Amino acid sequence: MKKWLVAVGVTVIAVAAGAGMYLYAGFYDIGADTPHWPIIHQVMESTRTRAVLRQARDIQVPSNLNDTQVIAKGAGQYAAMCVNCHLAPGLESTEIRAGLYPQPPNLSTHQMDPRATFWVTKHGIKMSGMPAWGLTHDDDTIWSMVAFINKLPHMSPQQYQEMVANAAPHDAMPGPDAHGHSPAANSGSGNGHGHSHGAHSHGARKSGARAHD
Repeated sequence: MKKWLVAVGVTVIAVAAGAGMYLYAGFYDIGADTPHWPIIHQVMESTRTRAVLRQARDIQVPSNLNDTQVIAKGAGQYAAMCVNCHLAPGLESTEIRAGLYPQPPNLSTHQMDPRATFWVTKHGIKMSGMPAWGLTHDDDTIWSMVAFINKLPHMSPQQYQEMVANAAPHDAMPGPDAHGHSPAANSGSGNGHGHSHGAHSHGARKSGARAHD
């Protein structure tokens, strides 16, 4: 029994050492255009899912997520910061999303737990391209985004466009025009966030139409 345990221990150490040398030597392909090995993908997916569920389990969801003003504020925030990665009703893809790995969830079709949405939006996710918006946005603003995201899978493309168009000016980011150019980026004007994801939307396409948020 003792010899068996020693053999197992030596094998584990050898495998770990070999893996460490492989990674340290730079052989593992970290390019976003090359998928992870299946076992690494599975480990990362499982780790992320379980971590978010654990971290978000004690979050208290506010009672005003169905408030029309809160949802409207979230519409502007979503159009400014999220749509180019997480899409919208009628928007099939964007230039930036096409190059992301792993692919972000399509929030126009994917219903999420509000607690998980809040935690991920606030804290981000390492090595995924998902930023921690809590560093620049307060909890009330993030909850407004959660309120809007909750409604997103039930919206038609027209409802989405109308809601974003009616968002308060300081909450909404001018979206890309028919050529994928952001008016804010072209004019040099800014907004309350000081950044424009719309400028990265070249090549965005909607089903049956050019993208124009």
